[in-house]
Amino acid sequence: MTPEERQKRIEEIEAQMSGVDFWNDKNNAQALIKELQELNDPTPVGGKYDGGDAVMTLFAGAGGDDAEDFAYMLFSMYQKYIGKKGWATTLLDENRNDGRGFRSVSFEIKGKKVYGTLKKESGVHRLVRISPFNANSKRQTSFVMVEVIPKFEKTMNVDIPESELKIDFTRSGGPGGQNVNKRETAVRIVHIPTKLSVHIDSERNQAQNKDKGLEILKAKLYAIMEEKKMAEESGSYVSKTTDAEWGSQIRSYVLHPYKLVKDHRTGFETSNVESILERGELDGFIEAEQNV
Repeated sequence: MTPEERQKRIEEIEAQMSGVDFWNDKNNAQALIKELQELNDPTPVGGKYDGGDAVMTLFAGAGGDDAEDFAYMLFSMYQKYIGKKGWATTLLDENRNDGRGFRSVSFEIKGKKVYGTLKKESGVHRLVRISPFNANSKRQTSFVMVEVIPKFEKTMNVDIPESELKIDFTRSGGPGGQNVNKRETAVRIVHIPTKLSVHIDSERNQAQNKDKGLEILKAKLYAIMEEKKMAEESGSYVSKTTDAEWGSQIRSYVLHPYKLVKDHRTGFETSNVESILERGELDGFIEAEQNV
């Protein structure tokens, strides 16, 4: 439906709602109200998992300290966008460097249409700027992989033989953690055939972290199993195995020698980089992605 068609339908429904006999047929009235709500929220829910929650993971790619700092910048950007949407987040795992940067960070997002809204953020993001980590103040390019997978139900039919898993228990890390240097509560699970891995330290004990890790690992494996079906939804899943480097980026954030954020799939761009990176105003990019 084009924006013009959507607006026309909104006006038709609003005209019917103003009629004195609108509530004579209660079922029809409720159906029209639901349709109006969906028309006023243009984010599509056409995919199988679009209406549900999601797990987002950021992986620093090529660029060293600069890439890890860029991962922090994207984490902050998404957190602000998520806050504007009224969604809730739960940190699942973080692997920080000695500064503020992330080697990787994973978090769960709960709310209305989370996966459908964010699924096309999956891919390689590129940053170009004068690096604060370069002693010669040279321009540097760095990359971060963004992975978004749907939050599946626990009952999904994915069976992983124990022989295919490598499970390690480590001490939880991160500032202020209650279990730091006390007990080995953090869990790292590797699926040996695919080399997919999950690290979880958000729960209170080892068993809970293991359960959460297995849940996410199953989601990743299920996403691979459903990759062909998801591809029909215009690239709803991007695997972590994609190299976060030159030639694979979906969006560029250029801070020098000019300012521009541009999505290479849709052509949508803005020179107001502060509104994107500092305030998380991603609606223009998200809406453009929905029409691809």
